[in-house]
Amino acid sequence: MLYELLAKIDKAGNINKETVIKAYNLAVEAHKEQKRESGEPYVTHPVEVASILVDMGMDTNTVAAGLLHDVIEDTKYTYAELQEIFGTEIAELVDGVTKLGKIKYKSKEEEQADNVRKMLLAMAKDIRVIVIKLADRLHNMRTLRYMSPDKQKEKAKECFDIYAPLAHRLGMFRIKWELEDLAFRYMYPTEYYDLVNQIAEKRKEREAYISNIMADIVDKLKNASITCDIDGRPKHFYSIYRKMMSQSKGIDQIFDLTAIRVIVDSIKDCYAALGIVHTIYKPIPGRFKDYIAMPKPNMYQSLHTTVIGPQGKPFEIQIRTYEMHKVAEYGIAAHWKYKETGTSREGSKDSLDQNIVWIRDMLEWQKETSDAEEFMEAFKIDLFADEIFVFTPKGEVINLPQAATPIDFAYRIHTDIGNKTIGAKVNGNMVTLDYKLKTGEIVEVLTSSKPKGPNIDWLNIATSNQARTKIKAWFKKEKREENMQRGKELLEKEAKRQDRNFADIAKGETLEKLIRRYHGNSIEDLFVVVGANQVIPSVVVSALKEAIEESIRAKQNEDNEASLKNAEKQIEASRKKAKEKQSKSFFGVRVTGMNNVQVRFAKCCNPLPGDGIVGYITNFRGISIHRTDCTNLSSLNIDDEHRMIDVEWETESKELYSARLQINAVDRPNMVTDVMGVVTELKIPLNAIDAESKKDGTCVVHMSLLIRDINLLNETMKRLRKISSVTDVFRIGNA
Repeated sequence: MLYELLAKIDKAGNINKETVIKAYNLAVEAHKEQKRESGEPYVTHPVEVASILVDMGMDTNTVAAGLLHDVIEDTKYTYAELQEIFGTEIAELVDGVTKLGKIKYKSKEEEQADNVRKMLLAMAKDIRVIVIKLADRLHNMRTLRYMSPDKQKEKAKECFDIYAPLAHRLGMFRIKWELEDLAFRYMYPTEYYDLVNQIAEKRKEREAYISNIMADIVDKLKNASITCDIDGRPKHFYSIYRKMMSQSKGIDQIFDLTAIRVIVDSIKDCYAALGIVHTIYKPIPGRFKDYIAMPKPNMYQSLHTTVIGPQGKPFEIQIRTYEMHKVAEYGIAAHWKYKETGTSREGSKDSLDQNIVWIRDMLEWQKETSDAEEFMEAFKIDLFADEIFVFTPKGEVINLPQAATPIDFAYRIHTDIGNKTIGAKVNGNMVTLDYKLKTGEIVEVLTSSKPKGPNIDWLNIATSNQARTKIKAWFKKEKREENMQRGKELLEKEAKRQDRNFADIAKGETLEKLIRRYHGNSIEDLFVVVGANQVIPSVVVSALKEAIEESIRAKQNEDNEASLKNAEKQIEASRKKAKEKQSKSFFGVRVTGMNNVQVRFAKCCNPLPGDGIVGYITNFRGISIHRTDCTNLSSLNIDDEHRMIDVEWETESKELYSARLQINAVDRPNMVTDVMGVVTELKIPLNAIDAESKKDGTCVVHMSLLIRDINLLNETMKRLRKISSVTDVFRIGNA
């Protein structure tokens, strides 16, 4: 694996092999216990990612980061360790690619939105982050066959929704086409293989047709002393499929399955070649595009023309320089090729800056969008939007989304211009602010010296997220105080509805998390987003209420645990004391007509002095003493009645007898402590105690006491009933 990668690096000539080998060795060590779904060692994946980055002409640090891109996420290595070993730049590239894997999300949409937000932030700081991510995704898609069908479709959909459009916006068309074709294969396998078979059937016929055209063009350009490379590039499958679907055509009705690409030395040769092509073949009106004079925002430059070829079949020709071709293949990645080799490219810095403006715009409007679904929808619209190109009165080219209006144009120029707009002219003529701009038009914005700010209706007119975000921001700022007050009132009202006081629950770590989640710095910012209807009040109150209740339950459990530990100490002391007393005399009852007879107290009813009692002669354990109202006695057979014997309490007895109580109460802190307080105050030895909190907010406490008589037990129960939140106290058996 390393040998093939180093061979590529030698050929590229712009990468430090020592750094790459160092990164490779760490990746091998970090991933040594891991396997791919295919069963291969996991390190094969980062090596393939690094290989793709070398093919793109990326620099040393990017290739090294490609080898390490899963280390922070999937292994024991940390950002700090990578920073110490490889430096800050490589560590930050790896961190930028790392997902937010340790956070729990309510939905897949929310997780995806947070990952995209982090990716945008990392891209704005260093665009190479997305280049690594695209290389990572490309290799994963190439090996997708090892995953389950459901996982294949999930990954394919992500490619269609996010990664292929991102590659397009960055001008990385080779990556985009392969991602789309791979996603097409797994998302719509039947349609994919059907199309592949249809195209393969007429491949020889099509290749012969294109070869004749290319030979004719080469011959004419050679006669004009223009050297060139020319090839027939088959259109990728998904592009053909999309065209068939959008135009409701069959494969036999799609003539431009192959585009001819002509690559020449200079811009002058591009236009000369175009003129020659138009003398050979008749151009189709309206199908010529000059992306050299007016490059796309993703830095793409080329001349496109569609002409009528032999047999009356139309075909497309693209004409560009070698430098333009490199940029067309790898887009933003091509910038580092020039940077690393020390060569300069006219306007390269301006092109790069222009290329990442949309990332900064996205970062601006995403701050205003807390809803994950809304954010992802807007993100996808921005990625997929077709573009138009219009001019300022000074001739500056401005790119805007399809169907943009003068409002979008004004806010693209500057926020203040947008806020001051009162009208617009297109090609010198007044137009309404909802006019749909078209490519090539000259747009002039009319402004007021005394700005009144945007109109709320502009939100229905603007089509770009940038303009809509700036309009919303103006209203948010203007109405901050009003929204703050309204939000506070809504939260207090909702808290009252949930039987809470908002001031009592608006605290702690959960409040801080909510404030950060909705991009605020204080509780006032939270009031504002609630007042602006961006967050539902019940969501906030329920989260705070649940956190407070959980905190109370935790405190109750903590208090109960402490009380139970204290009780255990008292129980041990009580048992020791009771044992000493019982060792002297165990009786305390007198059996009529008998002396020195063995007696024991039945645990089913635990009689106490003062209770009516009766003796029951057992077979082997002497006489068992029961309360006269004991349910076990009432279940005896009539044949056993002869075993009943009269007994009575000794009046002078100082024995202690076991009694068990159950206390029902509303759960609260210090409940067990208060119960223990009554027992301690009455100086009653405690034999055992346990407490259980219920889900319905109640609790049950069981106690086993050593009591001298029924009067003391009744007094104990009376005092326990007086404890706050106690609902019932009663005597139970089975002590």
